[in-house]
Amino acid sequence: MTTKELYTKGARIWVEHPEKVWESATVTADYRSGVLIAKLDQTGEIRQIKIKDENQMPPLRNPSLLIGQNDLTSLSYLHEPAVLHNLRVRFCDRNAIYTYCGIVLVAINPYNELPIYGDETIMAYRGQSMGDLDPHIFAVSEEAYTKLERERRDQSIIVSGESGAGKTVSAKYAMRYFAAVGGNASETQVERKVLASSPIMEAIGNAKTTRNDNSSRFGKFIEIHFDEMYRISGASMRTYLLEKSRVVYQSAGERNYHVFYQLCAAARSMPELQLDHQDSFHYLNQGGSPDIDGVDDLRAFNETKNALTTLGVSETEQQNMFTVLACILHLGNIELKCEPDSGDVEEDGAYIDPNDKHLQIVCSLLGVSKPELSRWLTHRRIASAHEVIVSRMATNRAAFARDALAKRMYGEMFAWLVKCVNRALETEQNKSHFIGVLDIYGFETFEINSFEQFCINYANEKLQQQFNSHVFKLEQDEYIKEEISWKMIDFYDNQPCIDLIEDRLGVLALLDEQCRVPQGSDQGFVTKLHESCHKYPHFMKPRFGNQAFIIKHFADNVEYQCGGFLEKNRDTVSEEQLECIKSSTSCRLIHAMFAADRVSEGNATATLPPPSRRRTTPAVPLTSLTQPPRRASGQKQTVGAQFRASLSALMATLSATTPHYVRCIKPNDTKLPFQFHPARAVNQLRACGVLETIRISAAGFPSRWLYQDFFNRYRLLCAHKELDRGDTKGTCRRILAAHLKDPDKYQFGATKIFFRAGQVAYLEKLRADIQRLYCVRIQSCVRRFVARRKYLRRMRALRGLQAHCRGFLARRFAQEVRRTRAAIKIQRYVRGWSARRRYRQLRRLAVGLQAHARGYLARRLYRDARRVKASLTIQRYARGYLARKRVKAMRRGIIIAQAAVRRFLARRLYKRLRIEARSLDHVKTLNKGLENKIISLQQKLGEAQQKTKALEPLAVQLAEAKAKLELLRLVEIEAKTLKVSIVDKDSIIAALQTELASERDSNKQLVEEKKEIEKTYKIERVAWEGESEKLVNELKSSKEQFDLAIEERDKQLEQEKKALSAELEAERQSRQKLLSTQYELQERLDSLQRAPATKEHRRSLSDASNNSQQETTVEDDFGYGSVRSVENSRPALEAVNWSAGSHGGPMPIADAGLVLRMQNRISALQSELSRTTKRATDLEERLMNRLSSPPTNPNLDRFKVEELEIENKKLREHLERLRSAGDTTLLTKEVIDQLGIMQKELDRRRDECVQLKSVLTNTKPQWFQTLKNVTVNLKSLTTSSYGSDVDIVNEDGELATAYETQKGINRQLQEELMAEKKFYSDHISKTKAEIDRLREENEKYQKLLSVELSQEPKNKQQEFAQNEIIKLAAESLALQERVDKLSESCRRYKNQIRLLVTKLREAGIQDVSDILEGNDTVVPQNTSLAPEIAPVSRKKEREYLGMFEYKIQDEATIIKKLITDLKPRTAVTLLPGLPAYIIFMMLRHMDHVDDEPKMHQLLKAVRIGVKKTLRKRSDSVEYSALWLANMLRLLNNLRQYSGDAVYQKENTPRQNQQCLRIFDLSEYRQLLSDIAVQIYQGVITLLERQVERLIVGAILEYEEISGLSGPARAPPSPPGAGPARLKQELGAAHDHLHEYHVDASLRVMIFKQLFYYICAYSLNQLLLRKDLCCWAKGLQIRYNISHLENWIKEQLAEYGQKSVDEILSVLKPITQAVQLLQARKSLADVQSTVDMCSNLTAMQVCKILNMYTPAEDYEVKVTREFIHEIQKKMQEKAGPKADKEPQNLLMDSKMIFSVQFPFNPSSIRLEDVELPEVLGLEGLLTKI
Repeated sequence: MTTKELYTKGARIWVEHPEKVWESATVTADYRSGVLIAKLDQTGEIRQIKIKDENQMPPLRNPSLLIGQNDLTSLSYLHEPAVLHNLRVRFCDRNAIYTYCGIVLVAINPYNELPIYGDETIMAYRGQSMGDLDPHIFAVSEEAYTKLERERRDQSIIVSGESGAGKTVSAKYAMRYFAAVGGNASETQVERKVLASSPIMEAIGNAKTTRNDNSSRFGKFIEIHFDEMYRISGASMRTYLLEKSRVVYQSAGERNYHVFYQLCAAARSMPELQLDHQDSFHYLNQGGSPDIDGVDDLRAFNETKNALTTLGVSETEQQNMFTVLACILHLGNIELKCEPDSGDVEEDGAYIDPNDKHLQIVCSLLGVSKPELSRWLTHRRIASAHEVIVSRMATNRAAFARDALAKRMYGEMFAWLVKCVNRALETEQNKSHFIGVLDIYGFETFEINSFEQFCINYANEKLQQQFNSHVFKLEQDEYIKEEISWKMIDFYDNQPCIDLIEDRLGVLALLDEQCRVPQGSDQGFVTKLHESCHKYPHFMKPRFGNQAFIIKHFADNVEYQCGGFLEKNRDTVSEEQLECIKSSTSCRLIHAMFAADRVSEGNATATLPPPSRRRTTPAVPLTSLTQPPRRASGQKQTVGAQFRASLSALMATLSATTPHYVRCIKPNDTKLPFQFHPARAVNQLRACGVLETIRISAAGFPSRWLYQDFFNRYRLLCAHKELDRGDTKGTCRRILAAHLKDPDKYQFGATKIFFRAGQVAYLEKLRADIQRLYCVRIQSCVRRFVARRKYLRRMRALRGLQAHCRGFLARRFAQEVRRTRAAIKIQRYVRGWSARRRYRQLRRLAVGLQAHARGYLARRLYRDARRVKASLTIQRYARGYLARKRVKAMRRGIIIAQAAVRRFLARRLYKRLRIEARSLDHVKTLNKGLENKIISLQQKLGEAQQKTKALEPLAVQLAEAKAKLELLRLVEIEAKTLKVSIVDKDSIIAALQTELASERDSNKQLVEEKKEIEKTYKIERVAWEGESEKLVNELKSSKEQFDLAIEERDKQLEQEKKALSAELEAERQSRQKLLSTQYELQERLDSLQRAPATKEHRRSLSDASNNSQQETTVEDDFGYGSVRSVENSRPALEAVNWSAGSHGGPMPIADAGLVLRMQNRISALQSELSRTTKRATDLEERLMNRLSSPPTNPNLDRFKVEELEIENKKLREHLERLRSAGDTTLLTKEVIDQLGIMQKELDRRRDECVQLKSVLTNTKPQWFQTLKNVTVNLKSLTTSSYGSDVDIVNEDGELATAYETQKGINRQLQEELMAEKKFYSDHISKTKAEIDRLREENEKYQKLLSVELSQEPKNKQQEFAQNEIIKLAAESLALQERVDKLSESCRRYKNQIRLLVTKLREAGIQDVSDILEGNDTVVPQNTSLAPEIAPVSRKKEREYLGMFEYKIQDEATIIKKLITDLKPRTAVTLLPGLPAYIIFMMLRHMDHVDDEPKMHQLLKAVRIGVKKTLRKRSDSVEYSALWLANMLRLLNNLRQYSGDAVYQKENTPRQNQQCLRIFDLSEYRQLLSDIAVQIYQGVITLLERQVERLIVGAILEYEEISGLSGPARAPPSPPGAGPARLKQELGAAHDHLHEYHVDASLRVMIFKQLFYYICAYSLNQLLLRKDLCCWAKGLQIRYNISHLENWIKEQLAEYGQKSVDEILSVLKPITQAVQLLQARKSLADVQSTVDMCSNLTAMQVCKILNMYTPAEDYEVKVTREFIHEIQKKMQEKAGPKADKEPQNLLMDSKMIFSVQFPFNPSSIRLEDVELPEVLGLEGLLTKI
């Protein structure tokens, strides 16, 4: 198909416009030879376009699918209007300032701050290929950094554009990206210095122009160096062609360099410079525009000073620099006058007043001679062959010389400052690679172009040549890679223009030649050019005048005015002036600036020393072009020659690197945000080479599609039977063969299809036509269906109306028939009713007469019978009363006699039992028979219960019979009373009838009165209702006001609460972020410490409170000092001075190990004694509580007191025995024996007391409860109501008598019990005092023993006795330790046997008697012993305290086995948190023995061990989860056993006893919490890193719904793809956290954080990818997100619905974003859209709407009005404060929710914790 066939009716084209450059139009008729009729889209004007050449047809517009593409080369029609329109749509409609053009990034200056440069944006582009995300300067920087890593070749980024286009900002952001991704952890902080150099260079090299407020007036090339690990290791800078003329002259609307205005703004802080307002200086007030909107010069000055300090410029150097700048300003204010009339001086000679203020200031600041400086500012020296002549200069020439000196001073200072920057950026680290950032001026053309524009355009010619060749090379490489046939593309080569400038007779050569001629002039230079360069095709002579020349550059023809070319090229300054300035004595910077050898030999002071590995070494020095160097012969090198040499070196450097291009475009000259002027933009596009790139692409195959993408888009063009989903390449061939007849229009590559320009648009047209045809067909079917359905509805309606009418007539006829029949029936029933009524009246009259007669006879008979029965009853009760009275008197006498006898016998028995109870033998005999008694009592109780059960049915029957009898009696009595009441009621009825007649008359009067009252009531009621309504309204209004006030108060309270919560949350997040930063810094420090380093002395945490040790490990230990300690009570033997001797005599030989063991044993005994004392105190408290409580069993208290008396008696005997021992040796031996006996007796007594207490407790309730029940029953019996027959039960009053007797007995017993208790309490207090006295005597004897052992023996017997004592004590301790170990082993074996028995029973083996033979401690699981049986005959096992003891030398081994070598698979089989329990039990032992240094050392070792393990296993979720759970368990243990009341609410009494007594570990709790936070953040980071690579594939790109954006896959998706793979990773993480028993609340927080990251990462990718912003993709992404939501609801339901909703809420932003893609986008849907996007910002919503691209023509396009309304509504919803807050486009994926570790107490008993064999800690830890 030819191109002209596309110009049919409806085709869209571009036509030229004088202001807009191009304007859109639509063809109204098919093209005919020579004429094309089109209608302008905006104005509607019909225009007839004459076509002279069919190859020059108007450009066609691209289809709407391609409008707003990220890459200009992806447009189907590649021409200037398409490029311009695409840029305008992206910039104005979508606010996208970046666009790709092949390898070029086009950046349009928005003149507005955009939130697209944050850290989140940097991380979003990190690791992404160029083109995956939206165009961005970070994408180009990432491409350069990635190629540096992958190809190991140096890279360069070339940023160009005209002034005001944003070159400096783009270069700054590129360097910021490199500093972020290549940041070094060393102390040099090179990246910080690289960023700090920007404000310095902007201050001294940037100025305000008419086009830009911050225009760079020099070019710079910054090399950022990297080491082998691709971390920043240094940087260097090279500058080009500083515009020094701006120092002395500015055009209208411009100003000088920023640093001068900053200096004037800070004049008050530097009075010694004698500066004034900026308008008072000649060099600053010429432009007339000294201020910049939004810029504070004083603040900028402070930033510049801070940057200088950061780069290492000292305060003295800074002061000298400011002095030089001030001198330049004062130098410009020196007034040059004409010499007064004198005969010796010429009339026009220059003259300076000696009293000139500014001259004096310059001389004083520099320390130079005022006459000398005044002289050489007005004179010059001319050297001839024979003499030197000094002559006065003219005023204008003197001013020019003065300005030249000022420019030279500023240029030298600029070069010196660049040198300082390079010196600061230079490091000693290895420099393997570099990335260069070239910020250079773009092509410039003004009304008057001078030497500066010539150099700038010359540089752009060189760069454009390099750019063209690189683009051409990449284009051809792409064709070769895809293996397609191609022809050589002819591209524009600007080498002839470069030859015009660089040839031997070129512009630069002729300029240098003219500068060397003594009488050279600008006119002579132009004449030479016209004569020598007319042969060059790119040189032109202007039509008028001989003061200019024209060069045809690649961008435009530029006319250069020759005025000032020679002076600017020479850049000469009077040597005398320089010598005068160099003689400065007050400013050392002058000498450094004007050093004679600064540029000699050209390599010592170059601003950019070339890297050692650079392959191309220029022949000229690489130096700054701010000042030209001298040649080797001493002759000064011209600026043009030096610029040419530096430019050649730059091109050599760029050729040795892989270049990346950024072209900056200035959209308008008015600096308005997002305003696009097409004429300005198209000129820049031509100048910067973008259109040349388009032309090269259009010359080949600009449109390129992957086979799968082409198949998905254009499979509609192929018949269904020809579609082969397995062979997409063959299907594409068939589609193209059917629709594109010319095979030259496309090529099939290896992975892509290449199209010529316009072919994709043609295919889009065919696709749209087919879609339109199919739509018409579908519409016809739908319309037929709608019309037929409407016809059928009408037919059904008509038939329904007919049926209803006919039914109405039939129903009316039937109604008449029914009415006739009903009337007949009514008559019949009325007649029958009247007859029945007459009959019933007659019958009632007869029956009534009969009833009255019969009733009278019956009542008379009943009255006679009742009188007879009453007389019999009176006789019976009288006789019974007399008999009971006699029996009662007799019974009372018998009871009194029995009570007296029984009381006498009971007292005698009580006294005998009391005497017997005081002996221990009696107690034992009682205990022996107690079991038989209990068994017999149980048997009797069982028999009694059986009898009771047998009697229960009889009792029930008896009760029922009594109840029936009582009912019958009541019925009989009621019948008799009814008969009597009938007669009375008859008489009453007669009286009532008479009263009724009178009442009727009165009622009539009352009715009349009632009517009158009702009338008055109605009238009054109306008035009352009116008043009531008023009151109700007032009440409502007051209530509403009150409700409003309440709501306002509630809102204020809620806002304050939210503010406080937010503040707390922010504080917590900031603290945890600091912890995260500390953790990252620690990781970096650890990574640096892995390298070999010199040994250093460090201090540890454990030595923070001990000055004797001086080592430390990590810096995060700082801040935790020693913990609180209390006074330590050491055992008495520690006070013994074992080495003390008397007067140097012989010292006794003692075994040190024996002494230590004795000390440990005695300390253990004392601790046991203290625990026993504490238990005695507890028992005493309980006893006192029972004394104050209601009466209990007196035997229990009596037995306890007797036990204490017996123990007291034995203690007295032991004391008497000790006192009777006279000999010291026997005394010490006796003491040791008594200690052992006391220990055994103490254990035995404790066991017996426990057993006795259990027996007495079980026997207590029998008699007491029986007595209590009897009393209660009696009381209830006497107070119960028996109705009228109560005398039957209590006929003689015996119940009351029995109750009073029982009360007396109870009162007597209570008084006796209180007397006994008082006696016992007195006895207990005396016994307690005796115990305290005995304890003091015991301590005294211990001290006496220690003194005796420490003294020198007086004779051999004492020495022998001491040795024997030591020997026996050692043997005893050794045996005791052995017994302890054997008992521990025995207990462990018993526990194992119990476990084995349990497992055997679970396995079904019930007969285990053979296994348990000989083991009396194993009790079958199903055997339940009676609670009354106490283990009297079995000795109690050893009681453990829940501690582990270890030796200090074994600490490293314990930590290694417990932490370092512990595998997660092993930890799963153990008790959850077992390492934490073991560590805490070790801490308890240290608290028990008060060993604070050991505690510090253990906690330090634990912390280091955990960090080392996690550092070594940093990629394992299992290790992190394991130690997160253990650290939290240890933290909760420290809380639970801290002794704080807030943590003891759920503790058992045993756990409260096990609390820490000495150490206060609150600071270590905070330390453990910080470690837990670090581990938690490490788990989050690790999980985020694992899911990050799956997010895009699982959520954004996975296509499971077939037919949306691609064909349905034939095979099903593999289980490891898409959301399934992501869910698998999430499930594995959840299993790990659950398996290692991480707290449930923490698991919820982890998954909340993880899903927030998934949401943030997905949304950030969506906001940066235009290809995802369409309806089909939104549907697919929403479907993928639903997988995650279902996973949350299913897998995390165990944590509760609230937690599930909380986790689902973090997915709302991405969910609302994809819902926005699917929602309707008309103006009527604005409010619903705003309500739907409640979790998105206005910027994010507008970004998505701007990127939204309809995939089809029939989809609704998003209008700008809709976006503006959405933005307006969302801003109103956010409130007025939203504009002041910082706006971010992307979500902060690094945001971490604050985490809290709730207190989770443990119910595990510490004494039950055992050491498993798998840990290998058997010989290292000893359970206490």
